[in-house]
Amino acid sequence: MNTRMAISQIGGVELDYPKSPAERALRIELAAAFRIAHHFGWNIDTLNHITARIPGTDTFLMNPLGLAWDEITASSLVTVDYDRNILSHSGVKVAPAGFNFHSGILKVRPDINCVLHTHETSGAILSSVEQRLVVLTQGACRLHGEVGYHAFEGLAREEDEVPRILRDLGQGHTLIMLNHGLLSVGASVGEAFGWMRVLIDACDMQVRAMATGARLRPIAEDIQIQTKAQMYGNKPGPRDDHSWQYWLRLAERLDPSFAT
Repeated sequence: MNTRMAISQIGGVELDYPKSPAERALRIELAAAFRIAHHFGWNIDTLNHITARIPGTDTFLMNPLGLAWDEITASSLVTVDYDRNILSHSGVKVAPAGFNFHSGILKVRPDINCVLHTHETSGAILSSVEQRLVVLTQGACRLHGEVGYHAFEGLAREEDEVPRILRDLGQGHTLIMLNHGLLSVGASVGEAFGWMRVLIDACDMQVRAMATGARLRPIAEDIQIQTKAQMYGNKPGPRDDHSWQYWLRLAERLDPSFAT
């Protein structure tokens, strides 16, 4: 259990910042996402970000520079606008590259309310080999038509890279950033998290299968389409909401201090 507020560990001070009920609820949900993702081993050290738009505003929540994902609490998430002004805290910063492309996506795509980026090992491995993602399992059929690829351009802190990230993401929900890592988006925190979970699972399965040296047996595209339709019916979407509700309960069991 955290014995002191996580933000104080990096010299930050929470301001007397007015928060709507929607923002308070979002802070708790997003903090839970960080804790669950850390539990799954998705991030490295204090790197990577999950951001979420605050409903009805031109601001979003983001993890501050310096806190690891298992240290994130609802109150340590910073409220930031598209000009990089931090409205909720003093004495904290946000990572330049993370702010650049997360804010760029949220600003241009009103249908996207959450962006998740990670350097998870299996995803980073697959992003660094010539072979692209191959659908090998039933669960990976969810990804049909959902995966884009973005070439490595160095640290993603240059504004002119954002349009290319958006172009390569297209209307899908996941992006393999070559020689870098993975990205997912969604209309909600749960949706973005669900897409990342299925993408990481697919990458991990492929990396393990490739390590056997055996010939891969991908699922035929027509069967992928059929299976995805069976999963979602006539309305393609994220993983079922009951999965997200389970993960939220998991966060409570792991350490309920995320909600503070």
